[in-house]
Amino acid sequence: MGFTGMSKLHPTIERVTQRIIDKSKDSRRRYLELMDAEAERFPNRNALSCSNLAHGFAAALEDKGAIKSGRGANLAIVTAYNDMLSAHQPYARYPEAMKIYAREVGATAQVAGGTPAMCDGVTQGQDGMELSLFSRDVIALSTAVAMSHAMFDGMALLGICDKIVPGLVVGALRFGYLPAIFVPSGPMPSGLANKEKQKVRQLYAEGKATRADLLESESASYHSPGTCTFYGTANSNQMMMELMGLHVPGAAFVPPNTPLRSALTRKAVHRLAEIGREGGDYRPMARVVDEKAIVNAAVGLLATGGSTNHAIHIPAMARAAGIKLDWRDLDELSAAVPLIARVYPNGAADVNHFHAAGGMGYVIRELLDAGLAHGDVLTVAERGMAAYAEEPMLDGEALAWRPAPAASLDATILAPVAAPFHPDGGMRLVEGNLGRGTFKTSAVEPSRYTIEAPARVFDSQEAVQAAFKAGELNRDVIVVVRFQGPRANGMPELHKLTPPLGVLQDKGFKVALVTDGRMSGASGKVPAAIHVTPEALGGGPLAMVQDGDVIRLCAESGSLEVLADLSGRSAASRTEGMQGMGRELFAFMRHHADGAEQGGSAMLAEAGL
Repeated sequence: MGFTGMSKLHPTIERVTQRIIDKSKDSRRRYLELMDAEAERFPNRNALSCSNLAHGFAAALEDKGAIKSGRGANLAIVTAYNDMLSAHQPYARYPEAMKIYAREVGATAQVAGGTPAMCDGVTQGQDGMELSLFSRDVIALSTAVAMSHAMFDGMALLGICDKIVPGLVVGALRFGYLPAIFVPSGPMPSGLANKEKQKVRQLYAEGKATRADLLESESASYHSPGTCTFYGTANSNQMMMELMGLHVPGAAFVPPNTPLRSALTRKAVHRLAEIGREGGDYRPMARVVDEKAIVNAAVGLLATGGSTNHAIHIPAMARAAGIKLDWRDLDELSAAVPLIARVYPNGAADVNHFHAAGGMGYVIRELLDAGLAHGDVLTVAERGMAAYAEEPMLDGEALAWRPAPAASLDATILAPVAAPFHPDGGMRLVEGNLGRGTFKTSAVEPSRYTIEAPARVFDSQEAVQAAFKAGELNRDVIVVVRFQGPRANGMPELHKLTPPLGVLQDKGFKVALVTDGRMSGASGKVPAAIHVTPEALGGGPLAMVQDGDVIRLCAESGSLEVLADLSGRSAASRTEGMQGMGRELFAFMRHHADGAEQGGSAMLAEAGL
C-alpha cells in the first residue's frame, strides 16, 4: 500500500487517546494557560533591562550587534556534550557550526547551558548507577537553569542517551511557549555482532571466558564515536523524537561526521529560526507535544520493540505537558500495535541494519497507513507527520527527502503491519497481589510467557550472582530482587542479572525475574516483571515474600501473583546506607520520589505535576 496519510484511525488508538485527553483535561488546560501567560511575560529578549541584556550578549563577539538590535531569532543551544559518552562526543563541534548556520538565516545562537550526561553502560552494576534515574531530574533542572535567562526565541536540544532525552523534554516543556528541535548525532558503525557479545558475556558468567576475553568482546562492540548500536533506551529515544515530531524528519539514525548528518543539523537550525513567535509559522513545543504526540511515541515504542525504560519515561514526559498516561494505556495500545521491527535484543540486527532496511520512514509510513498513529499532529516539520514517512538524502549538496522504501529491504528486520513479526507490541501490564509491573514479551519465547516456580528472594543483584556461582539456583526458580525502586536506591538497572539468568534458562530451567528495579531495552530473553510498584521500601508486597513462596507470572493473563497468604507477615526492611559515589547528595530525591508508574520522579512529584 502506498502512503496516503488519510487512513482511518484504529479504534483502540482512538479510544486510548480519547481516554488520555479526558483524564488530562484539567491538568492540560492548566499547563497551556501557564505557557500562554509565560509567553506574554517574556515576549522577547528586549523585555529585559539594559543591564540584563548587556550581560547576556557581552561575550557574543560575532553576534553582539544582532542580539543587541533584536534582529532575528536568538536560539538557545542546550547541550549534553561530554566526550566520555560515545554518543555525545560528536557534539563537541556542534555549537560553533550551529552559530554559523544561524547567521545564514539572519538568526543568532548561544550555548545557553549544559546538562550532565551519564552513561549507563559505564555505571551499570556500579554504585554510580544509583544516580542514573535521578539524573533525569537533574537534567530537567539544568535545562530550566539554561533557559531561565529569557534571552531566547527557540531551543536546540543536544542529547541522545537514556535519561538525557527525557530530562531535556521535561525541562524544555516548562518553556513550551518556545519552539524546540532535538538535534541528534547518530549511531557508531556496526561492530561485533550482538549475539556474539551476549555469548561471551554468558561464557564469562560461567567461568569459561577470561576478563581479557570479555573486554576484547566489549571493545569490539562499543568502539567509536556515536550511539551504541543495540536498540536500548538511547535509540528508542531517537525513535520517539521522530514520532513526537521533534526531529528534522529522518534525523534519528544517520551516522555522525557525515555530510548528510551536517546537512540535517543545518536544517534543524534553519527550521528552528523559522518557527518562532516572530515568524508566520509559530510551532511552540507546548502545542507539538500534545496527547496525540505522546500516543504516537508509545505506539512507536511498541511497534519497534523499544526499551522498557520508557514505561517510566513516557509518563514523566507526559506529566510535564499536563498529560496523564499510565500503564493500562500502554497495555491496551500494546494489544493493538503489532511488532514490525526486529532489532537486538529482540532480533539479530542493530540500528544501522534497521536504518538500511527502511528505518524510521518505513515504520512511520506503515503505522500511518494502518491507522495506528496520528497523522493530524503539529510537528516541527512543514508537512506534519507525513514528512516523517520519508528519508533524507543529499541531492548534490542540497538536503532533500524521498519516499521511504515501499517494501522492507530486509524481511528479517522490518515487516509490514499486514504480516508482522508478532501481533502485539510486546509490552504488557502484569498485576495482582504483588502489585503492578511491566513484562516485555518481544524478546521472550512464547513458551516462557507463563512461569510458576518457588521464589528465591534477594536484596541486591550481587547476592544473586553469589548464589548463582554457588550453584544454589540450578532449579526452577523465580528470582525476586527487591529494594531496587526509586525510593530505595534510585532504581538502578540490574544488568548483572541478565547473564546468570540466561545461563539458567539455557540449562532448561524455568526461570523468571520479579523486581521493583529496572531492566532496559538491552535486557534479553528471560521473562521478567520489572518496575513492580508499589516498591518494597515502605511496605510494598514484595517486602513480604519469602524464599519458597510459589509465584505465578503470566504475560498472557496479565497476572503477577504469589500463591501464599501475606496478610499475617511483617515487611522485611533494608538498612543499607546510601553513602559514597555522591549517593548521599541524592537522599532528598529518594525520599520524595513517586512510583515507577508515575515516572519515578521527585521533581515532578514535588512540583505537583
